[in-house]
Amino acid sequence: MTEIKDTAPKRGVPMWAQAIIWGLLIILLIVVGLGLKRAQQGTVQPGDKIPDFTLPLFKGYEYEGKSEIKLSDLHDKVVVLNFWASWCKPCEQEAAEMQQAWEANEASGKVIFLGADYVDTEPEARAFLKKYGIDYYNGPDMGTKISQLFRMKGVPETYFIDREGVLQYVQVGPFASADEIQIHIDDLLK
Repeated sequence: MTEIKDTAPKRGVPMWAQAIIWGLLIILLIVVGLGLKRAQQGTVQPGDKIPDFTLPLFKGYEYEGKSEIKLSDLHDKVVVLNFWASWCKPCEQEAAEMQQAWEANEASGKVIFLGADYVDTEPEARAFLKKYGIDYYNGPDMGTKISQLFRMKGVPETYFIDREGVLQYVQVGPFASADEIQIHIDDLLK
């Protein structure tokens, strides 16, 4: 009996293509691993030093004539950082309280309120600010960079940062009154 030999050339994935596929797979695993690590960290906690960040500001909400503000520019002030969105119903509940607390502290020059608009469009954000008469410094969280830095879970969330840039208190969800906000500010001004 004669043996039939397969003379067709063997077709396979070229070695260079295999190398690219394995390289992409390794990169994907690294990205997934880093994401899982970040998810396990949870939100930033009181006592954590907050890394410097830059918040671009909406026109009309500039800080000392600047179109952006850095946390490091505020090293001698208490910072109240509020993440909000125009589509967020609980944000509507606390909007007037945030503005009232800002008005009570603005003249002292010791406290700065920053509003970071989260996953929103500028026209809707501006309409929200106008509707609630908010005039403290506000801008978009471009690409959610700042909210990712804080590893926040949703809006509204408010972070109280002391004069040394250390987080002292986190409020997840809306405040019920301006007095409730003021209690945390007073603690940091002591």
